[in-house]
Amino acid sequence: METEAQQTERDRSSRPDPVAAEGRSRFALVAKVTDWLPGGRITLTVLVCLVFLLLLNTFVVQPFQIPSGSMENGLRIGDRVLVNKLAYRFGAQPRRGDVVVFDGTGYFGSADYIKRVVGVGGDRVVCCDKEGRIEVNGRSVDESSFLYPGDTPSTVPFSVVVPDGTLFVLGDHRSVSSDSRDHLGSPGGGMIPLSDVIGRADWIVWPAGHLTRLHRPSAYARVPADASEATAKRAGGAHG
Repeated sequence: METEAQQTERDRSSRPDPVAAEGRSRFALVAKVTDWLPGGRITLTVLVCLVFLLLLNTFVVQPFQIPSGSMENGLRIGDRVLVNKLAYRFGAQPRRGDVVVFDGTGYFGSADYIKRVVGVGGDRVVCCDKEGRIEVNGRSVDESSFLYPGDTPSTVPFSVVVPDGTLFVLGDHRSVSSDSRDHLGSPGGGMIPLSDVIGRADWIVWPAGHLTRLHRPSAYARVPADASEATAKRAGGAHG
């Protein structure tokens, strides 16, 4: 009996380990690939890094170079920003004050653009109040913290209701920015479909002297949720 038990233990220990076998198989595969590639492991490492960067650029973050002065002084010509492509992927949507990059093909031009969100779906955006400020849902917005020095909020009067699923966007340097105001009569009425938003600009990463995180300004914090809410509040006040 004792001899049989010892023999059974030896049989078990001699069985091949499937995990170890799989590891050896993978190592052998890598070795074959590196033997086939010119440059061997160095070339393989470079290719893996390139694939990783491609996936990162496609699905996570994308660098974007500022092409014009339409977002000065915050974003200057030649600055490079990192665009967070996951910011609006899981149910979140752009908020007033966000700086977004979008594909303007078909209504702004055949290019990507970067602007600030001023109105979201359901908002009424008006220019201007008695003090020359933009109103969103009946609330005047103080844009002095990001508006280009010396610029007025707009020299073009407008009053629009932003359709659901779209955005109304403006540049911070209003006097040189081509934005939603300039395309009110174009296809789409100057509004940006949410589906064409590439992502939110979160960081200036180059040049090193401009390195900073882009924060959503507090200017829109007291704006009512949408135009209907503002109307309801005004009606409630009148009846009170």
